[in-house]
Amino acid sequence: MAGHSHWANIKRKKEAVDNKRGKIWNKCSKAITVAAQMGGGDPAANPRLRLAVSAAKSARMPNDTIERAIKKGTGESKGDAFEEILYEGYGPSGVAVMVDALTDNRNRTAPELRKIFDTHGGNLGASGCVAWNFDRKGVFRILLESSNEEQLMEIALEAGADDIQRDAEHFTVTCEPEVYSDVQDALEQAGIDVDDASVTRVPKEQVDVEGNDAQKLMKLMSALDDHDDVQGVSANFNISDEVMAEIDS
Repeated sequence: MAGHSHWANIKRKKEAVDNKRGKIWNKCSKAITVAAQMGGGDPAANPRLRLAVSAAKSARMPNDTIERAIKKGTGESKGDAFEEILYEGYGPSGVAVMVDALTDNRNRTAPELRKIFDTHGGNLGASGCVAWNFDRKGVFRILLESSNEEQLMEIALEAGADDIQRDAEHFTVTCEPEVYSDVQDALEQAGIDVDDASVTRVPKEQVDVEGNDAQKLMKLMSALDDHDDVQGVSANFNISDEVMAEIDS
């Protein structure tokens, strides 16, 4: 989880500094539209839509904007047709990178992502080249002051979570995507504030990255995340706290 935790922390700080609310809302809107298109417009009966709506509300997206995105997905109002595509590639030090995208034009998106990889010392690979190294998991990150390990063990594991880990700032609860909503409900009912939650790709093995490669990797991750068509970026890197401190300085 080290690489995921590093990137989650960096992304949250980056979003706060960049004040990219408009861009974040645009990505949330796409995710809601596609979820409604695939499984219907009722979040209670569509777990994927429920997750997308939850993410949008966490980003403080207005309810009327959420409703418009749902209606586009169900066909009640006109909207672009988005295609879900998974891109795979490599970053500096051979780090495996997976990019989840929603696009209305794959002929535009693929060359743009390829250029980002090339610019930052990586390369876009063939389908399946790194997917074997990732499991899809629900991940909840909870600030240490919001709960305690014993309470989380009782609540989250009973709801179906797989594991609970702790770092300097957070507890990290992981679960299978199928029980994501159950764990989310259990945490909400217990009054535990979740700092960040998503269904994402968690690497099975980590690659240690140091020096200049660490700097280039962070720039690659940020550039990919900034792309309008990108919904999420996952990678299997581990960067020591000492190296991260040098990057942040």
